[in-house]
Amino acid sequence: MLELYGNALVGGLLIGAVYALIATGLNIIFGVMRVVNFAHGEMVVIGMYIGFGAWKYLGLAPLAAVPLAMAALFAGGYAFQRWVANAFLARPQHVQFILFIALGLAITGLHALMFGPEPRGIQSASSFEVYRFGVIRLDAVRAHAALAALALIGLLWAWLRYSLTGKALHAAAENLVGGQVIGIRIPHLFALTAGIGAACAGAAGALVAPLFETQPYLAPEITLLAFIIVIVGGLASLPGALLGGLLIGAAEALAAAVITPSAKSLFSYALLIVVLLARPEGLLGRRGAPR
Repeated sequence: MLELYGNALVGGLLIGAVYALIATGLNIIFGVMRVVNFAHGEMVVIGMYIGFGAWKYLGLAPLAAVPLAMAALFAGGYAFQRWVANAFLARPQHVQFILFIALGLAITGLHALMFGPEPRGIQSASSFEVYRFGVIRLDAVRAHAALAALALIGLLWAWLRYSLTGKALHAAAENLVGGQVIGIRIPHLFALTAGIGAACAGAAGALVAPLFETQPYLAPEITLLAFIIVIVGGLASLPGALLGGLLIGAAEALAAAVITPSAKSLFSYALLIVVLLARPEGLLGRRGAPR
């Protein structure tokens, strides 16, 4: 029994690392621009389709599709923010919500039109590989996805902390007017932020493509999951996104092992309610810029 629970917990932590990458993209957009991207799940699904297409038509391993998904989503996120969404930043928040909801619905419609509603799965050479460490068995695909997600999160944190552009993002998030005064190009910076958030979503989508069957209507579930993670971990807190992703992944896995797979969402929502009651700002949340 302990072996079962141990393997479930480890598997949950591995998928939780990818959840954290999804939430990191959502969190950085909110932390800098104070905008909630309701199309974030649809961007993850785009990454999943890129991962599937790279495997099926180009013969690439799932991990090799990650740079392709990141590049495509970064370009799309940057362009949409620069030439469309920036014009909505001064408008009421509900108008911004409608913009991103409309974007998400348009993406889902295009997916259904181009690929149909049929689920599409990936079976690569590593799909049947397992790493053994005593009684613990690690699914190779999950392990590779988790390591890649953690590496990308670590690189993003380092870039935000040490690069001049990352420091400019912090400055704009802390004081927008002050950033404009010292010459920061705010429209470009906001578009860059949106591109980074979209690239995180695309990378996560390519990483989970071998784990979940790709179909157009996954997006609302993914978006809701990302919201739960950032609320649990803390809005505008990148370490909080990592902690929240790991907690939600572990909670879902243990619920599936202890009770039934259909109880996964029950545990996630229960954790969300407990955190909201005990610490409404999230476990690592604070006011201010992403950190």
